[in-house]
Order: sequence, then C-alpha cells, then structure tokens
Amino acid sequence: MLRRALDRWEAIGRPFPLLPRAAALALLALVMAALAWSVQATTPPLSPKADAATNTPSPNEAGLGSGDLALYARIAARVAAGENYYAAAMDEQRARDYPTRPFVAVRLPTLALLDAAAGLTAMRIVAGGLLVAVMLALQFRLNGAALASERIAAQVMLLLGGATAFVVPQVGLIHEVFTGLLLTLALLLYRSERWWPSMIAAALALAVRELAVPFVLLWLALALASARWREAVGVVVLLALFSLGMGAHYLAVEAGRLASDPASQGWMGLAGYGLPLSALIRLTPLALLPPILAGPLAVLPLLGWVGLGGRLGLFASLWFAGFLTGIALFARPDNFYWAQMVLPAYAIGLAFAPRALADLYKAALAPAASEA
Repeated sequence: MLRRALDRWEAIGRPFPLLPRAAALALLALVMAALAWSVQATTPPLSPKADAATNTPSPNEAGLGSGDLALYARIAARVAAGENYYAAAMDEQRARDYPTRPFVAVRLPTLALLDAAAGLTAMRIVAGGLLVAVMLALQFRLNGAALASERIAAQVMLLLGGATAFVVPQVGLIHEVFTGLLLTLALLLYRSERWWPSMIAAALALAVRELAVPFVLLWLALALASARWREAVGVVVLLALFSLGMGAHYLAVEAGRLASDPASQGWMGLAGYGLPLSALIRLTPLALLPPILAGPLAVLPLLGWVGLGGRLGLFASLWFAGFLTGIALFARPDNFYWAQMVLPAYAIGLAFAPRALADLYKAALAPAASEA
C-alpha cells in the first residue's frame, strides 16, 4: 500500500492543483498563519561562544583567539605539524574548556586531516568546486521539472544559500558548510536507476559530520517503502560502515579522555521553531532584510519544495521538516549553525514558492470560479 502511495505521488507531479477545495483552503490558511508568525519570531539569545563561532576570525584570531573556528584552526595546525588528531583535539578542547563528553563533542577527524594536508586556501577552492558541482547537478535535475524562469531563480537561490562556500576564507574549518554542500549534491544527483553517485556524496557528508545521518535514514525509509531492495541494501551497507567509523571514533576519544574533562550540557534545548527559522535568516543574506521580509522568505522555501512534487520534492520536504524539527527540539541557541547542513538545498525552494502559492490559490478558488 505504501509503495503504491509513493508511486502515485511521484506520478501526479505538482500536488497542489489536485487538492480538494477544502484541503486547499485549510493549507492556504496554515501557510498564511506561518508567514504571519515568522514575522514575530525572534532569534533566541546566543552565547558569546556562539557569536565567536559564527564570526569569521582574522588569520591572527584563527591562530590565537577563541571560538570554534579558532579551535579548529589550531587543531589543524597541530595535525599539520605531525601530532595525532585526537591528542591535539582533546588537548585544545580541554585547554579552552570545551567538552569532550559525550564523544560526539569531539568532531570527526576528516576535515581537520584535510585542512592539515591541503591548507585553508585549497579547502576554499574545494568548497567552491563543490558549489559549482551542485549548480551543474541542479541544472540537470530540474530539466523538465521546472519552468525556465524557475531554473534560473533556483540557481540564484543556490548561490545565495551557499554563499559561505566562496565568501568566508576560513570555510575549510566549517564542518556544516561542507556537509550541507555534499548533502545538497546527494539530493540532486539521485536517480532511481543510478543512485550510486548520490550515495558517494552522502558517504562523504557522513565522514565530515555525523548529523548527516537523518538524510541517510530518510533515504533508507523511502527505499524500503518503494521496495527498491538493492538500493536499500546499499544504504544499509553505508550505515553499517558509518557505525563502524563512529565506533572507532568513540574508542579514540575514550582512550584520550581525562576524568577532569568537561562534559557537554546536553542537547535538549526545546527552543521551538523560532530557532531554526532565525538560524536560516542569520546564515543567509536574509539577515540583511527587515523581519517583515526575512521571516516569510525563510518559511516559503519549504512550501516551494512541497509544491514541486515528485520524489525530489517529497524527499526534500521531509528532510527539511524533520531536520528543522530536530533543531527546534534538541539544539541549544549556540547550536543554531546546525541549520547550515540543509543549505544551500533549502534555499533553492524559494524559486518554486511563487508557483506553489499560485497553485494553492487556484485550487482554493477553483470551484467558486467555475460556479461564476
């Protein structure tokens, strides 16, 4: 039954024109309420650590200052000098009163090793190359699925949502930016008949940041629901390899931990949806706009993705709704940068929002118009 429902969803294309009038009116009212609420939503107070984490440090600060980027820069420098990653990372976190408990408070070594081997300039080029790859994937993915004007707008939204990749010199230190680019690439590369390129991108994302796992779990759920057994097996193998990697990471952190090491205050912020909304604004050029514009423009991409329909629209909508809900439930205010992991993919949806709103409006008024 679920497989038939998914097949039917993919077959119908854009879903809003097919809604009954009552459903369209209800959804339209919900959208209007969400847009009105978004104007009132405010950024939760952020700690000095969060401010330091998001403000791009100067080269001197990256070596000597405080904040997340300075921490990661110092770890990469020590690894480049020949030190073991875990010894350097835990020593630096301990010295700066950063937690090492639980083990996920210590980042996976992938990005630090790449920074140490290639340097920040090369990593900035890599980030730019990933953004170009995402642009190309988007162009091919939307061919036949969107209007020409929407494809152009989608590229603009992609560039705005992924601006960090080419604007911030220290982008090589930001795990969430690389994860977001790789997951966006995985989303756009997917084809039911040729899914392995998407899996490679997802695997690289997992290697950078473990918070990419919800994307892969959603992929597994849809593969199972659609009875795509070979694809599901591939995703299970990927998750098994990821589990082994996380197990090795756990053992390495445990081996270097001291009884006096600080522990994290936990991740049960229950901050509500104002936090992910404010994060999306703060992490994109929407921060330059007044709240009366920024708030609605941060909400509309989700509607755009839902209105796009098909497997792409369904997967994207479920991923964004689930991940942003996770931020609302579990993130603390100084974890707002987690939202970077759905960028630039989320921002692309703004290109589809005008037609989604038009479809919804027409579905809500269609019976009345025919009676007239």
